[in-house]
Amino acid sequence: MTQPVRDFGPHAPPAFVPDPDILSLDPSFGDLVFKNGNIERVWSGGGWLEGPAWISEGRFLLLSDTVRSAQYRFLPEENLMTTYRKESFNSNGNTVDLQGRILTCEHGLRRVIRWEQDGTCKVLANKFEGQGLNSPNDIIVNPADGSILFSDPAYGDCLAEGHPDAPGGRANREGKLRWNIGTEATTQFGSAKRQADHTFRIDPQNGQLESVLTEEQVPGPNGLCLSPDLKTLYVISTAPDPGLTGPGGDRKIRAFDMVNGRPQNGRVFCDMTLDGQHLVPDGMKADVFGNLWCGASGPYGLCGVFCYSPAGKLLGRIRLPHGVSNLTFGGLKRNELYMCAAGSLYRLMLNTQGAALC
Repeated sequence: MTQPVRDFGPHAPPAFVPDPDILSLDPSFGDLVFKNGNIERVWSGGGWLEGPAWISEGRFLLLSDTVRSAQYRFLPEENLMTTYRKESFNSNGNTVDLQGRILTCEHGLRRVIRWEQDGTCKVLANKFEGQGLNSPNDIIVNPADGSILFSDPAYGDCLAEGHPDAPGGRANREGKLRWNIGTEATTQFGSAKRQADHTFRIDPQNGQLESVLTEEQVPGPNGLCLSPDLKTLYVISTAPDPGLTGPGGDRKIRAFDMVNGRPQNGRVFCDMTLDGQHLVPDGMKADVFGNLWCGASGPYGLCGVFCYSPAGKLLGRIRLPHGVSNLTFGGLKRNELYMCAAGSLYRLMLNTQGAALC
C-alpha cells in the first residue's frame, strides 16, 4: 500500500492526484479512469457487504449485508446510507429485470425471489430436482431473452450467513431452521450441503429451472457477467477445495459462448494471478467496451479491483485495504464504480460506463 499507510476515514487529509492506489499496468487503462478521480470511502460500518445493484428509477444503490442479514440503500446525492430491509434472510446478489423489478438471492432461505411492482414477493426458485438449493449467490438477467441466470455454490452455506444447521451451528431437535420475526415465523429444513454446485437458468416464459453449468464445468460458481454484445458469459470459480487444481484451488474466471441463451464451449479467461500470488475473485461487471472489472481478495497490497481487457489482459487495478466482494457501475451516467470491501463501500469516478443492466 501507499507509504505512509493511507487513511480512508472521514478525517483523512485530501488525497493526491493522480490517486496513488489506481495502478496502470497497460497504457490503455489511462483512458478508462478519470484523471482527477480519487477513491472515496463513502460508508463504513457494515458486516460483509455484497450484491450492489444500481436502481435507476430510484437513483440509489441497493446492497446486501450477508452477515447482518439486512439490505441497505445508498443515496449518492445525499451521501446517505439507510436501511432498505431490516431482515433480508442473508441476501447476497441483487439485480433488476427488464421491467425494473428487483431480483435477490437469499442464502438463508436458499432461494431466488422477485419483488413485484405491487410490493409482493414471488419465489422464482428454491428447489432443483426435488432438493433445496445450496446458497444462491450472484444473479444477472440476459436482455436477449429475459432469462435469469444465477450461481448456486455450497460454500455460502455457513452459520454466519444464515444457517443454524450448518457446521458450527445448532438446529432444533427436528433439524429445522427457524427465524422468528415479530409474530411471523419462517421454517425450513436445512443441511450442510444440499447438492452439487450449479449455475442455473430460469426460463422467462414458464419459470422452469434448468442447470446450464455443472460443478465439473465451474466448481464453486460465484460472480456472473455478460459481455456487452451478450455473446459471452463470464463465470467466476471460487472453489475453496485446494485439491481441485493445486494450492490455490480452482479460482479463475471462465468464459462461455452463449448459444440459444445457454453457455457452451467453456475456457479459462484468466487465472487471477499477480506477482506470483493466486488471488480470490468474487464479483465482476463489464463496461461498454467489454472490459471486465473484477473484485478480488489476496495478500495485503494486492486486494481490490482488477480490470481485464476482452482478451484477458490485465490492464490495471484499484488497490484497497480490504478484498472486494462485488462491485457495480452506478450514478446517472453509470460511470461511478461502487466497490463492496468487507464492511465498507468505496466509490471511484471513471472515464467509462457500465454496460446495460450492470
